[in-house]
Amino acid sequence: MNTGMKITAFAAALAATFGTAYGVGAAVDPAAPDQEPAAHAEHESPAPSGHGGHTDTTPAGLQISQAGYTLDLGTPRVTAGEKSELRFTVRDRDGRRVTSYRREHGKELHLVLASRDLVTYRHLHPTRAADGTWSTPVDLPAAGTYRVFADFTPATEDAGNLVLGADLAASGTYEAPALPEPAATASVDGYTVTLRGDLRPGEASELTLGVSRDGRPVTDLEPYLGAYGHLVALRSGDLAYLHVHPNGEPGDGTTEPGPDVSFTATAPTAGTYRLFLDFRHDGTVRTAAFTVHTGKTAPAGTPEPATGEEHGDGDHRH
Repeated sequence: MNTGMKITAFAAALAATFGTAYGVGAAVDPAAPDQEPAAHAEHESPAPSGHGGHTDTTPAGLQISQAGYTLDLGTPRVTAGEKSELRFTVRDRDGRRVTSYRREHGKELHLVLASRDLVTYRHLHPTRAADGTWSTPVDLPAAGTYRVFADFTPATEDAGNLVLGADLAASGTYEAPALPEPAATASVDGYTVTLRGDLRPGEASELTLGVSRDGRPVTDLEPYLGAYGHLVALRSGDLAYLHVHPNGEPGDGTTEPGPDVSFTATAPTAGTYRLFLDFRHDGTVRTAAFTVHTGKTAPAGTPEPATGEEHGDGDHRH
């Protein structure tokens, strides 16, 4: 896609289908404005996610319908650089809006929004109306295609945690950014976060993220959604979603409020991933972002990152 190219709302709308990997900055063909979205097949097995316990090997977030539930995105397009209201519903197999959810980490539903180039990231907590319609304000910085992930658990006896995904188009002038290079540290609002450990494909591994400010370890992290940190991993290309949670929680007698927050995570495949750590300190939630390679995707001879910093475009709405 050429720099400076004008993207119409539907020119950026891509169907995220299982088994199809999108390259960062890949060209997009425009679709007619009145084109209906393609149908999505339902799958009866629950979607896997970082909450664990599922046997389906399909990475989470690649399907708009699964286990009888469908993400119905009422706002398929917005304008980049302008405040918009993002509205959506979750429907059951009979097409009815879901109005009853189990609370996970203090919320009925977690909404993650990421650009296809994995530079922009949002962890949002929308508001649900009585009729089951969810809404949240969004302000996307750049034109392009974004992926919306709804992470929730329906309040039914046989339902497990689900992560459903849909594409969101932001119209405007598009300039394709490069994915930040891997680095062991990331900076955000004067904080430095250091990543230790390796994300491995098909194998559980521990990742430890240490938070410091002005060269001093932060030892008084504040609980955020019932934990001292939350980690989301997205696979570059198709944006397969991995939502993991920390090892331990506030008040368990062993977990310290920093500077380290550790996670156990498994990458579904080899590839390049973006990791987004949410943490709260001094009453504000911040996001630190990292690029990591797993498996054999890193160029031969690439040394392990030891220094360097990057800045992530993270945001939160409560």
